[in-house]
Amino acid sequence: MDALRRMAIFAMVVEKGSMNGAARELGMTPSAVSQHISKLEKEHEVSLLHRTTRKLTLTEAGSLFYQGCADMLAAARLAEQRLAELRDAPVGELRISAPTGFAGPMLTRALAPLLAAHPRLSLKLFFQDELIDLVEHRIDLALRAGELKDSSLVARHLGDWDSVLCAAPAYLARHPAIQHPSQLLEHQWVLLGGSRGFNWLTLTGPAGEVVQPEVSARVVSNNIVAARQFVLAGMGLSVQPLPEVQDDLDRGRLLQVLPEWRLPAIAVHAVTPRRDAQPAKVRYAIEALRQHMRPRMQPKAGQQEKNHAVS
Repeated sequence: MDALRRMAIFAMVVEKGSMNGAARELGMTPSAVSQHISKLEKEHEVSLLHRTTRKLTLTEAGSLFYQGCADMLAAARLAEQRLAELRDAPVGELRISAPTGFAGPMLTRALAPLLAAHPRLSLKLFFQDELIDLVEHRIDLALRAGELKDSSLVARHLGDWDSVLCAAPAYLARHPAIQHPSQLLEHQWVLLGGSRGFNWLTLTGPAGEVVQPEVSARVVSNNIVAARQFVLAGMGLSVQPLPEVQDDLDRGRLLQVLPEWRLPAIAVHAVTPRRDAQPAKVRYAIEALRQHMRPRMQPKAGQQEKNHAVS
């Protein structure tokens, strides 16, 4: 490391044309600069500079050596510039991991404007329901839905997705009208396997009545997109995140069941490996997601950022 430092000092001496000029630029004394140059010449057993009372000139060896030193200094400055760009502007490759349920239009609507505004930013998406090691796969940002497990990762709460109980019109047409949650036991269900547990089918009525029917599944899938296709095909009732089925509800492909009864909301978090020194691309992406989700997902007070421990 000392040799690299001396090379940088030598290049600065040549650029400034004097020991004094290099010393001022580097915040050193002229004698310290002179000592570094002398050590370089001693180590390589060659004279690099002709010293006179008026000026310094390069020897033939010094001229050759300077080219390498100048290239090294330029590479270091470029590296610093790129770090500054990453810190201050969204550039480079942004790697995002998300559950397959996020493969719909939500991410596109949130991130396409960010990409359009910053041509030097690229995006790589990884959709899978299994949790992956963010550090090992160089993931900048992961989206997680539901309750978070403990870990050293940092989770920023983006908001809560409302959940809706829904079914296809064809399925509902084959059965009597559902007036109360107690009737749900008589129906077929399409469930998302592996992610249910706590109180996923807790329904709260307009008068505060709470019902938790123990239903069984006709279809179970570990992929929410595949599960949704079975619901659209008329295979049963299902609990779905409202933003992901809003278009199907608007177009009449799905109908909401017991709309006056509320279901637990689904918390959505942006998870990163660390809190400090986030590059601009990550900060901009989190803000774009937060702004896009805000109309349907209102963050709870005090949950903008947590040291959640998530796996």
